[in-house]
Amino acid sequence: MKTQLKLSMAVLAACFTFSAIAADAPKSMRGLDVAAPDPVAAEKNYVGKRPGTQEPVARTFSTQPPVIPHAVENFDEVNLETNQCLDCHGAANYQKKKAPKVGDSHFVNRDGKKLDEASAGRHNCTQCHVPQVDAPPLVDSDFKGDAVAKKADAAKKPTKKN
Repeated sequence: MKTQLKLSMAVLAACFTFSAIAADAPKSMRGLDVAAPDPVAAEKNYVGKRPGTQEPVARTFSTQPPVIPHAVENFDEVNLETNQCLDCHGAANYQKKKAPKVGDSHFVNRDGKKLDEASAGRHNCTQCHVPQVDAPPLVDSDFKGDAVAKKADAAKKPTKKN
């Protein structure tokens, strides 16, 4: 009888402890219970609909991969044989298409050897470059980035006179 009473008291104590902990359950930065599944985000429209119709989006730090300022849902030809992005951004066509050229870093392999074509390690563009969408940030931030700071510093410097 004593064992059963001790066991019952232990179960009750555990229940009270658990309910007190559950009331102070950790919350995510989005305000949801951590254990709750994230709600599915609404599909957002891309900032630019067609290539060439949108100004490039400013980078917030010098080594940031540029975002893609146009929709990419119809650019599905990125596979082992072809990369549809290079039709406009490759060295052969970028001037004719008035598109930014693929960076020189994409023509160097992991051993530092310069290549005539884009490195296989840089073939999947959307691995680093993402389409820019018109969406509010998930959390508030006052981050400015070093590119913005450098631009502000350049504006403050006096110009040299001859």
